[in-house]
Amino acid sequence: MPASASEPDLSLIIPVYNEEANLSLLWPEIREVLDPTGLRYEIVFVDDGSRDRSAEVIRAFREQDARVRLLRFKTNAGETAATDAGFKAARGRWVVTMDADLQNDPHDIPMLLAQLERWDAVTGWRTRREDAWVRRVSSWVANAVRNVISRDSIRDSGCTFRAFRRECLRGLALYRGLHRFIPTLLRMQGFRVLEVPVNHRPRRFGESKYGIANRAFGAFRDLLAVRWMADRTLRYQVVEDLGGGVREA
Repeated sequence: MPASASEPDLSLIIPVYNEEANLSLLWPEIREVLDPTGLRYEIVFVDDGSRDRSAEVIRAFREQDARVRLLRFKTNAGETAATDAGFKAARGRWVVTMDADLQNDPHDIPMLLAQLERWDAVTGWRTRREDAWVRRVSSWVANAVRNVISRDSIRDSGCTFRAFRRECLRGLALYRGLHRFIPTLLRMQGFRVLEVPVNHRPRRFGESKYGIANRAFGAFRDLLAVRWMADRTLRYQVVEDLGGGVREA
């Protein structure tokens, strides 16, 4: 079905890095979930310098369905860069981010979107993670430390299955590694963020891009940067603007 000429209701952003085997299963599942909703949607696949055939698979999707878009990086730039590029390319009034590895369940998308009637952003919480116990324990410890230092209460900052009203992303400035802290950054700007349980599925193909070692040190450094920003965020409310933008002589 070709895309509507008007702006879509939903932009689904999917960072991709060497996920060739997963993509052919993910795309039909997304259509199965979203087509019955009647939403006008686009799927923005952001190929983060994949070394496999991921880009070719996505191009084949595009030949069959004009709702598919491909942004391809020249070299691997990381998940934050891919997420940022997707945000900038999104045309929908709602934006959803999810992984390409099949561990996020597309059937949760309507539930996330329903929450946007009352909230500016919704972030997933993997209450029953299908990961090794070492990863689960390390994630629990990391989230506890992050919340103490950032003064936040997000229970699963590593879950990037999220939904947003597009307007809350317009002024969002991301730096390398900060995709984990998007809910915290939005709360710092006064937006309403809800955390909800989402399904989490076992990885079927490929390998995780993050290990305990390569996440711990970088994430802690990023956390300190977020704490610095939280302490210095400007917080004020204009209660009167007499005369608007006209300066009196």
